[in-house]
Amino acid sequence: MTRKNTRRNFLVTGAAAAAGVVGVRVFQQVRQKNAQPPEPLPEVEPIPERTLGETGVVLPMFGLGGAGRTPLSKEGQEREAQDLIEGALQLGIRYFDTAADYGPSEKNLGKVLAPYRDRLFIASKTAVRDRDGAWRELERSLRRLKTDYLDLWQLHHVSLPEENEEIFSQRGAIHAIEEAKEQGLVRLVGITGHHDPDVIVEGLRRYRFDTTLIPVNAVEIHHPHSFVSTVMPVAREQNLGTIAMKVPAWGRLLQPGLLDGMHQALGYTLSVPGVHSCIVAVENLAQLEQNITLARQFELLDEEAMVAISQRTAADWEELTFYRAWT
Repeated sequence: MTRKNTRRNFLVTGAAAAAGVVGVRVFQQVRQKNAQPPEPLPEVEPIPERTLGETGVVLPMFGLGGAGRTPLSKEGQEREAQDLIEGALQLGIRYFDTAADYGPSEKNLGKVLAPYRDRLFIASKTAVRDRDGAWRELERSLRRLKTDYLDLWQLHHVSLPEENEEIFSQRGAIHAIEEAKEQGLVRLVGITGHHDPDVIVEGLRRYRFDTTLIPVNAVEIHHPHSFVSTVMPVAREQNLGTIAMKVPAWGRLLQPGLLDGMHQALGYTLSVPGVHSCIVAVENLAQLEQNITLARQFELLDEEAMVAISQRTAADWEELTFYRAWT
């Protein structure tokens, strides 16, 4: 995984500049000239890959989520988190997703992943909506992750129309997104959300993002205003890299009387046309190993099989799309 631009400087302006002060921060490359050779990664069966829309980036179809029901984002579980990350590398995970406001998630990942950086895809996010604030958060994310660039930097959980107005304003976060990409601090830029699909569509129409991260699962299609029927057509039209989240809906799709198991949840999501990858958080290595095995065994489901799976969730769609209430 290479990057074309090695410039690592950026200016923090805005209010500071108005006061006659311009702060300059310089990121030192993690790999120094005389650094030791990178640590070897185990030779394991790779997770199947797909090309991420028109970006040309080839990404594993399955990545590790950095928040939710996982020690990665929990305070006081540093040892458990590091064991999980180290185990993930041994099992073949090469795509790690996190965010600036996922508690200690970025720090936990940085402590383990730094020696393997150039062989991984690392994504993070910012929930800050103004340019200068987003720059400051990017700096913090890079320091926590012990890296000098992100493979993907995303606007996090964009939920309300007024957030779009702030993001795309004269001093909005979109300028930090664009500048960071131009300077090579991030390779790809994206927008994420799980509240209102119209807000994500509006964001996609205002700016040419590389990716979107949205809920795609076996119940979402039953919501009266589904991300699958609202955002996915726009993403396909733009040939946008589309990453799915909420695959088992925090495990609720796996309750008795719903899906038979993670094989149906993962199989459904990865069979939705236009989905290139997905992220799932885990509580322990046993769960992760099972999910990786299912990802390696994945076979595209036909329409009949997908309808049969989604019908299992139809009666409980309102309860199972609980994440739509989060902003």
